[in-house]
Amino acid sequence: MRDLIEYVARALVGDMDAVPGGPREDHRQAGTDGPRDPDHPERERHEDAQTSGTRDRGIDVDLIAIGEITRAYGLRGEVRVTPLTDDPERFHRLAECVLWDASRNERETRRIVTARRHGEAVVLGFEGCESAEAAAALAGRLVALPKAEALPPPAGRFYPWQLEGCRVTTEDGREVGRVSGIEHAPAQDLWIVKDAAGAERLIPAVAEIVIDVDVAARRVVIRPPEGLLEI
Repeated sequence: MRDLIEYVARALVGDMDAVPGGPREDHRQAGTDGPRDPDHPERERHEDAQTSGTRDRGIDVDLIAIGEITRAYGLRGEVRVTPLTDDPERFHRLAECVLWDASRNERETRRIVTARRHGEAVVLGFEGCESAEAAAALAGRLVALPKAEALPPPAGRFYPWQLEGCRVTTEDGREVGRVSGIEHAPAQDLWIVKDAAGAERLIPAVAEIVIDVDVAARRVVIRPPEGLLEI
């Protein structure tokens, strides 16, 4: 059904620009801490490290990824981290973080003992990680923080997880349902909207369709092309 939704969106809407704060909020997520838009301060995991076509049900995760460990650095147990935040200096202010293996949903709190910039990357040292072998074992893990510590998004932007539970209506007041998740597609994200009967609809997160998002009011207003809600 996702392919059909994308086809209809392209046919009826034409060039699809991403909704601010939504699709391609960096992504990344996510998203990603957060987000899928290059303007987002940080990448939320679901927006930042998901493959296209995957679906995030229950997008209100409790962690935000601010970096990803790529490999060991040197022989003293340090790791090289690719920042997923627009404020890489925040690594220097952290006393601890959560090392998150998202594929297994394994989480481990680690104390940060060293932090320094290395070009565009960051080099971190963790308490108890004292060899290159131990550091190499951490490759692929996300450096994460509680969602409450996410940087405020820029004005007019939002994190994907802030959408969960938002009421969705058409501009003429027709009730569509509530956002229950996000499906990542190659062209743009599709917001999963579930109605009172449990039926799901996929709404392309593009500016021509999503005309208003008010996170504070928990409200999304859409202008669906003819036939979109009947698919």
